[in-house]
Amino acid sequence: MPQPKILVSAGEASGDLYAALAVDELRRLWPDAEFFGCTGSRLREAGVETVVDAASLAVVGLLEVVSHIPRIYGEYRRLLDAAQRRKPDLAILTDSPDFHLRIARQLRRQGVPVVYLVAPQVWAWRKGRLPGMRRDLAHLLCIFPFEEEFFRRAGIAATYIGHPLVDLVKPTLSREEFFRKHSFALDRPLIAVLPGSRRGEAARHLPALLQAVERLGGKGNSRRPATFVLPASPTTGLKFFEERLGAAPIHVIEGESWNAMAYADLALAASGTVTIEAAILGTPMVTFYRVTWPSWVAGKLLVRVPFYSMVNLVAGKEVAPELMQGRMTGANLAAEARRLLEDDNARGRMRAGLAEVRARLATAAHNHVSPAARAARIIQAILEGQAVHVS
Repeated sequence: MPQPKILVSAGEASGDLYAALAVDELRRLWPDAEFFGCTGSRLREAGVETVVDAASLAVVGLLEVVSHIPRIYGEYRRLLDAAQRRKPDLAILTDSPDFHLRIARQLRRQGVPVVYLVAPQVWAWRKGRLPGMRRDLAHLLCIFPFEEEFFRRAGIAATYIGHPLVDLVKPTLSREEFFRKHSFALDRPLIAVLPGSRRGEAARHLPALLQAVERLGGKGNSRRPATFVLPASPTTGLKFFEERLGAAPIHVIEGESWNAMAYADLALAASGTVTIEAAILGTPMVTFYRVTWPSWVAGKLLVRVPFYSMVNLVAGKEVAPELMQGRMTGANLAAEARRLLEDDNARGRMRAGLAEVRARLATAAHNHVSPAARAARIIQAILEGQAVHVS
C-alpha cells in the first residue's frame, strides 16, 4: 500500500514511550509514513507531528479532573478537527481511556480504524465500557498476560503483545560507576524514593515519605545508615523536589531511575509503571498510593480488584506490600522498609516473586519478537486489509 497517514495519541509518559516504539517499527515498514497527533517527548523524538501536547492531559483522580475539563475538551476538539481535515488511514490510541475512548468513538464515525495500545483496566472497574470498545476498536493490544482472554470473552479483538518494558529496563552504568558518579558510599544500603512521575501525586506522597526517611535514618535504625536517592522524572524536574525536601537527607538526581532502582536494596515506590520497572530489575519494594479522600471513597465504590499494585495483580498474590491511602504513613512505610532490609528471607522471597512477574511479562513465548514489532505487524495487517495473525 502507499505510505500511510497515521494519527497517534498518548496521554501518559509510559504510553508515549510505548507508542513511540511502535512508530519506530512502523517506519521500518513505511519510511515516509505521516504521523501526527497527541505527543509527549518520545513521540516527538520519533518524528510524530504535535497537534496536542500530551502534558496537557496529565491529571490523576476521579474528582481532580473536574476543574480541567474545559481545557481537556479543547484538546479533544483540536485532535478530532485535525483528524477530520487530514483523514488518517488508521489511529493508534494509547492508554488514557477517559480521553481516548471518546476519541475512538468519533474516529470510528469518521471511518478511521482504531488500534488501542495498553488496554483500559475495565477488568477492575467500569465494565460498562466494553460494548463501546467492542463497537469502536479494530484491535486491542494488551501488555498484561491476563487481559487477552478477558477481552476476547467480551467479544473484542485483542492480542497480548508482551510488556514493552521487559526488553528495555536495564541500568546504563555499573554499580561502582553509579555510586562513584553520585558520591554514594558503597558500604551503605541504598533506598530509592519514587514518589510518582506527576507533580500532583508526588506532592501528596512526599510528607509521608519524608517521615519514613527520618525514621529510617534516625537513631532507632538498627542497621548502618542508608543512602536515599530520588530520581526526578522529566515531568516533575529537579527543582520541584529541591524546593520541597528542605534538609532531608535525600539525594535528588536527574532521571536515572533505572540505575537507581537496579542498585537499590529497596524501593519506596508509588503504585504505577515504576513498580513494573522495579519488578523487571528485581528490586524489593514497598508500594503506596494516595489520592484525595473524595476520590478514594468514589473509587472504593467502583473498583473491584484483589490488589492495587500491578505487580501483585500480575503475580496473582501479594508479592510487594501495599500501603494505600490511610495506610500510607511514615511509620508504616518505615516499618515495612526496615522489615525487608533486616530480613534476608523476606527479601529473598520477594525477589523470587518478582522474578515470576518478570517471566510472565516477558516476550520469550512469542518467538523473541518485541512487543513493538508485534504491534506493528497487527497494524500492518489492518492497514492492508488482512486478517490479523501474529506469532
